[in-house]
Amino acid sequence: MRKIVLLCAAGMSTSLLVSKMKQAAADEGYETDIAAYPVATAKDHKDADIILLGPQVRFAKKQVQGEVGDGVIVQDIEMQAYGTMNGKKVIAQVKKALGD
Repeated sequence: MRKIVLLCAAGMSTSLLVSKMKQAAADEGYETDIAAYPVATAKDHKDADIILLGPQVRFAKKQVQGEVGDGVIVQDIEMQAYGTMNGKKVIAQVKKALGD
């Protein structure tokens, strides 16, 4: 099971994307635990396999990476996938980043 954390300004705007990602992962038989949180909680997610940053907080990538350490992959969510709430495309990004 892969732990996927999405960070955004307040943890709210990515909730629809989380739902779409959960559905896409289920459709593919890809076991995940996906949740969204405010970027201010980054240090609480050192156990994540990957942290994805919403477009509104991509400026914080270096800070987030520093807070969680090198053992966690931190990436921006691809802008078009975020804008269209394309959960399948974001799951594909996760799988590529994790080598799944």
